Amino acid sequence: MGDTIKYWQELSDYDLDTAVAMLKTKRYLYVAFMCHQTIEKIFKAYYAKLISEVPPISHSLSYLAKKGAFYEHFSEDQKDFIDQIEPLNIEARYPSDKARLLKSLTYEKCTELIEKI
Repeated sequence: MGDTIKYWQELSDYDLDTAVAMLKTKRYLYVAFMCHQTIEKIFKAYYAKLISEVPPISHSLSYLAKKGAFYEHFSEDQKDFIDQIEPLNIEARYPSDKARLLKSLTYEKCTELIEKI
């Protein structure tokens, strides 16, 4: 599983670097999307480490954490953060209300997302 864990860790690191690059260019939809991707991939690495299996194909952060049996170890703040960032995966990809979403994704908000990750 070492290679699988390393694979997901490296992708997570790359996605975090991409989120930072998108912040610098004020591409806030993509900051949000890459923040979700960063967490998703590190959850998959942790899942592989704990369960010794290839992680399930899913974009749901709460599902991955629950399936990997590490969700119950999160603080309420961490669970709230997951709930906050989870919909950004779909909203950033397919923004039904792009203006509303962009209004909520300010430089400050995106900086906060990156710091929390």
